[in-house]
Amino acid sequence: MQNNKFLELNANENSLGMSDSAKQAIIESLGEGFRYPDNPRAALISKIATIHGVAENQISLGNGSTENMRAVIQMLQHKALKEGKAFQMVIPVPTFDCAEMYANSIGVPVVKIPLTAENYDYDFDELQRAADDFDGISLLYICNPNNPTGIITSTEKLKNWVSNAPDNHYFLLDQAYLEYVTDPSFESGIEWLKQGISDNLIVIHTFSKLCALAGMRVGYAISNPQAIETVEAFMSMDNTNLSGAVAAITTLNDAAFLALSLRNTNQSRQMIETVLDELGLRYLPSQTNFIFHEIKGDLKTYIDRMRESGIKVGREFPPVIGFNRLTLGTPDEMEVFIKVLKEFREKGWV
Repeated sequence: MQNNKFLELNANENSLGMSDSAKQAIIESLGEGFRYPDNPRAALISKIATIHGVAENQISLGNGSTENMRAVIQMLQHKALKEGKAFQMVIPVPTFDCAEMYANSIGVPVVKIPLTAENYDYDFDELQRAADDFDGISLLYICNPNNPTGIITSTEKLKNWVSNAPDNHYFLLDQAYLEYVTDPSFESGIEWLKQGISDNLIVIHTFSKLCALAGMRVGYAISNPQAIETVEAFMSMDNTNLSGAVAAITTLNDAAFLALSLRNTNQSRQMIETVLDELGLRYLPSQTNFIFHEIKGDLKTYIDRMRESGIKVGREFPPVIGFNRLTLGTPDEMEVFIKVLKEFREKGWV
């Protein structure tokens, strides 16, 4: 098991590990470790721009996409203060909670709108109402596909909402799991930026998932040039380290590894869906590297029992109850999990 102790299926990391090419690139870059990472950062920005078909001045590199997230929140808080307006953030719950944590740390009020009870999707009417009823600047954080549910929301509804929103509504669209999406109806927010549907849309993405670089802390934001220039004022200098930059560039150029990484996750997802079907445990249709599945029994007890069995699984995600988030590790790791899950069923625990 990982680290000779636990199977870590709780943080949506890519346990396939970094590509060999990325490791080699880091080793070869060590001789330049005494220099600032300006050139590798510039090369990475150029590579990202080429991949997405946008201009280089539409990209802001982050120390993980969570830094981009923090900078957007700070930028809008500063804008609101300068204009003498109130500022709030509106989020669905449950969702990835870093945006809420950053907002709380600087005193920005956060309005939480529960997912719909019938299918755990975003409640568009209530999210929009929370912004419409507020006399000030609202930032709407949308993670799509969502974490922890793993599902995508309607492209048509979301695009229509973003494109018709008033000037005081801003959208932070988190697409950490973009490469895993297979639903043909899905359209990336990056395409919306290229179509110019809104000046108030900022899309963030990370190298922590498919590229398996969570420990390297590399992410980025994409928006229109003016928005990126404004956000950049709140980013730390030289925030992408040399190792992270060269690892990211090399991984993006390693088509064989990216294909293996995606194939690995897809195989593991199929294995878990098969056993959940066999055990009659409901799960949501995952478009990510994790799966949100039903537990018949007390969730906290289940989490504790899994840990006692050497497996870390996801935490609780209120207000949704009775579901657990499982990171899709390697097929070998899934075999271990499946064996334990079946033992739990035999004991009547799930």
